[in-house]
Amino acid sequence: MPHRTVIIYTDGACSGNPGPGGWGSVMMYRGHRRELSGGAANTTNNRMEMMAVIQALETLKRPCKITLYTDSTYIIKGMTQWLEGWKKRNWHTAAKKPVKNVELWQRLETAIAPHAVKWVWVKGHSGVPENERADELATSAIPS
Repeated sequence: MPHRTVIIYTDGACSGNPGPGGWGSVMMYRGHRRELSGGAANTTNNRMEMMAVIQALETLKRPCKITLYTDSTYIIKGMTQWLEGWKKRNWHTAAKKPVKNVELWQRLETAIAPHAVKWVWVKGHSGVPENERADELATSAIPS
């Protein structure tokens, strides 16, 4: 069982959906803090939400116990409710449609594999400082 405990806050933002977008992550471990961000010229809000989580997880060098805060029900439901069914149906939804963002879901599944993750939904723009900071990082990373 991983013994390092990491707290991660993530957010994605888009100017238009689809449109230019950005993502931001705030990672905290034993008093250390690391902020990550990036953007894409033509993307969707959900893709940016996913990139914030993927980039944070891919930054970790060893297995960790993670509490991950996101305002994206898409990510939380995807990882906790939908993923196994999608895989059983060869990456198709229950309605037999191809899963959107399949390459990011697969990348996220790979990134999460070594870790023990607790998913926590946080209401966006509700004054939680680290969530607000992740939002600022995401918004400022949107390409102009």
